[in-house]
Amino acid sequence: MLHGSIVALVTPMNGQGEIDFAALSRLIDFHLKNHTDALVIAGTTGESASLTSREFSALLEAAVSHAEGRIPIIAGTGTASTAESIKKTQLADEMGADAALLVTPYYVRPMQSGLEAHFLAVADASRIPLILYNVPSRTSVDMLPDTVVALSAHESVIAIKEALPDMSRIAELVERCGPEFTVLSGDDPSCLDAMKNGAKGVISVAANTDPGRFSTMAAHAASGEWAAAEALDAELSELYKLLGAETNPIPVKWSVHELGLIGPHIRLPLLPPEEPVRAAIRCWLESAGKRDSLYD
Repeated sequence: MLHGSIVALVTPMNGQGEIDFAALSRLIDFHLKNHTDALVIAGTTGESASLTSREFSALLEAAVSHAEGRIPIIAGTGTASTAESIKKTQLADEMGADAALLVTPYYVRPMQSGLEAHFLAVADASRIPLILYNVPSRTSVDMLPDTVVALSAHESVIAIKEALPDMSRIAELVERCGPEFTVLSGDDPSCLDAMKNGAKGVISVAANTDPGRFSTMAAHAASGEWAAAEALDAELSELYKLLGAETNPIPVKWSVHELGLIGPHIRLPLLPPEEPVRAAIRCWLESAGKRDSLYD
């Protein structure tokens, strides 16, 4: 389940600000067709911070139902509250998700001992496999390798999404946590380097836009076909830059809209991208479509 190209899926919304479930089904079919290895539902890229509890449940239920076991579904269940994280993780298990992705508690900035206690509390209260998520740029807290190693001893803690583009960190986690624990990149521009250092794949933003090329790149990397993987990574490098031009998921959601898969809507306090970013995304997609039949 935890390998290759895992997509942090955008959450489609309609003009009334409600979840667009028909578009969600189209997105899942799009990723099945393009050999995406798993989908994260209601992660950061899915605007998790703006989803109500009822919307989270409905979104996850719809994704699991439409996927019908054809692709693993990972639920984003991490919050700043341990009790709330436990509640959402247990719900994800009940609704049939294959795993839960838990970001480090944001804003409250716990110490390393607090991080360990937080994740152990969730793991002890849950049966579903857990993926840790370390993204200091979003949370203002960095979960250090010693803490990850300690947590990896729990049978329910099976992986980490490490978003720091630090290859020494990736290599250390791979070595110290052992072969039964999966390290995944959480940073598209450095994901290939991460796989060279032992990561088994990536939880990706860019793969929302070009899942076929991204999954092929990850497959080449998994097979040690580094030249082929590097060539595809180079083709995607401009996309990485474009999707970082404004706060995630603003550009990536617009790119999926330009593909004709979802509407242009995003929730406040986020707004659609500025026109220069829209134009640059459109230009890239047109070029990629001519080159690789991205729209087919």
